This record gives sequence, C-alpha cells and structure tokens, in this order.
Amino acid sequence: MTETSKSLEEFDSELAKVHMRGQWQYDRMLGTVIGGPKPAGVPAIWRWNNILEKLVESCDVLEESFTARRNLTFINPALERGTTHTIAMGMQMLKPGEIAWAHRHTIAALRFAIQGGDGLSTVVDGEICPMEAYDLVLTPRWTWHDHENATGDHAIWLDVLDLGLVMSLNAIFYEPFGDERQPKRADPADYLAARAGSVRPVWERRRDSHVPIRYPWRDIEPRLVAMAGSEGSSYDGIALEYANPMTGGPTLPTLSCWIQLLRSGEETLVHRHTSSSVYFVVRGTGRVVVDETEIEWTKHDAFVIPNWSWHRFINDSKEHDAILFSVNDIPTLKALDLYFEEPELSLASAPWPAVPGNLTRDRRRSS
Repeated sequence: MTETSKSLEEFDSELAKVHMRGQWQYDRMLGTVIGGPKPAGVPAIWRWNNILEKLVESCDVLEESFTARRNLTFINPALERGTTHTIAMGMQMLKPGEIAWAHRHTIAALRFAIQGGDGLSTVVDGEICPMEAYDLVLTPRWTWHDHENATGDHAIWLDVLDLGLVMSLNAIFYEPFGDERQPKRADPADYLAARAGSVRPVWERRRDSHVPIRYPWRDIEPRLVAMAGSEGSSYDGIALEYANPMTGGPTLPTLSCWIQLLRSGEETLVHRHTSSSVYFVVRGTGRVVVDETEIEWTKHDAFVIPNWSWHRFINDSKEHDAILFSVNDIPTLKALDLYFEEPELSLASAPWPAVPGNLTRDRRRSS
C-alpha cells in the first residue's frame, strides 16, 4: 500500500482540478440536514396598498406592455428569485382597452382575478375565459394565452407560476405568437373546456391535459361556505382544493390551488410540511405564525410560507370569517414521493361522511 503525506484537504483540491469530488464531502453536507431540510426562503408579506401603488406607477413607467407583462413578482427576501424556491407569485395590471400580447411557455401558470369584471378575459388556446372578481383561470404549460381588458377600469389579477421548478430543471421554452392576439375558436362547440363538465362527447378521444379551465367564484364561494359547519382540518381550517375536472387530481400537474376558510375566532394547530405555499387574502383579517415570525394580514395582502416551516393560522375576528386563496407545490413533492408532514399526515386522512342509513342500521343492530 502506497504511503502518502497528503492531507484530506489537499486531496480534495486535487480531485476538484480533475472535476471529481469525494463522497465524504456530501456526508458532511448531509449531516447539516438531519431532521429535515432548512426552509428555502423566509416568511414574508406584501401589503396591498404598496402593491397597488407600484402597479399604478408601472402603468406610467411601462406605457405599453406588448409581449411583456406589467407584472410585479414578489421576491422572497432570502432568495435570488421567486417567492418560494419553486413558485413565483405576483400581480399584474392592464389598462382599460389594453391587450397583453399572446405567447406560450413551458412554465405552468394560473390567474386569480382581483379587480375583474365583464370584459376582462384570458384567452387560452383560442378559448375565451372571463375573469370576474376572484375567478380562477388556468393557463397550462405550452398553451397560447393573451389577456384583454375591455372594461372601463384598470384590471388586476394574481399570477402564480412554477417558475423556480422549471428553471431548476432547465426545461424552459418560450415562444411569442407574433401578433397581439391569437385566433379565437369560432364555435363554442369546439371549446375544450366544454368537455370538462359533467358530460362529454362519446365520439371523441379523452383528453386530460392542456385544457383551459375556469373556476367561477360564483360557484366556488357557496361551496366553501356550505362546508363551514364541518369539522375541517385542525391545521388548515376549511380548506378545499380546486380539482382538475379532467383528471380528478390537482389543479395543475405541479401546482395545487386551495380556497381556505378560517371561521371567526378560529386558531389552527401548528404543523409543517415539505411543500411551500403562497397566499392571497380574499377577505378578513388575521395572523399567521411561521416559526418565530408573526405576520398580520388583511384583505388583498399576499404572503408566503416556506417549505418545512412550522406554522399556524389565527382569525382574530370574533364575528367574521376569513378567506384565503393559496397555491402550493404539493403535486410536485407527491410525484417524487417527497411529501412529508409533522406532527402527522393531515392530507386525505379523514373518512368521508357516513351514510345515514348505515348509521341507523348499525344502531338498530347494537340495541
């Protein structure tokens, strides 16, 4: 056996020069994450008043948006880009009569209307998706999309994209359409979204991806309120997932959208998970406590909870419910079998409501 007087540090340096690395270096790194990963980013909040002021100012600074977007992305103070390491959240504004030109990309995106109305729409692969206040519209990856504000007021919506994830995979493709508008489907019978409901054509092949989907708030809010009497989640209150009607699964393959109701005076238990989440306050006031940081939020504020951070929600009002819209990267973590929770698994853990007839029968049998 050859004797050597080299130190380990000298050997590491020699290996680096020939583009190699000893596994012992990774072992040292892994020793720092015993018990789980360090959160990527820090908890942070973006106040509605500040956002609105800068959006209005952006209309003067960027007079015409053309193929770009008058979008202000919320950058996590502890990250170089994005709101979390996988998700970018921001808000976009269109002037009255303005069009955000058509393009497509491999980044999946969604739009949650804040100041919408009759005349505001996103066109996805030729299908017009109206954007009333608090409507959710999906622009799946590699679908053509443009936005048009035919209202008399400035329009604002929340943009959420899986930007960090796609960038980390080095899988970004982008293509401008070349004109401000893409051609629209002439016949409503050709709308793919028309096949995402309770019925679908029997003569066509089934399609479960790249489908423009709109979730009208007028349909979502009553369902959320109707659930208020249920037990809900000890950690998230009454939290409903926007299900993809084509697959029955998450909203998008990489992102899941939730609408969450915190009943008056409700305070949830603390937990953490390997997924990260971004939030928008639809209405109400309250607090979120993330590790040692407490953040107060109110209507139309936006905030972020990094991955693997202990957190709990508090609705400070004793009279009014609070509603939060959120987006998380749970589908990505689950697809990789990397979704974990502490102190317990809360997702999909409770049984469905029992059948009343079965309960009656069981009582009769036991009496």
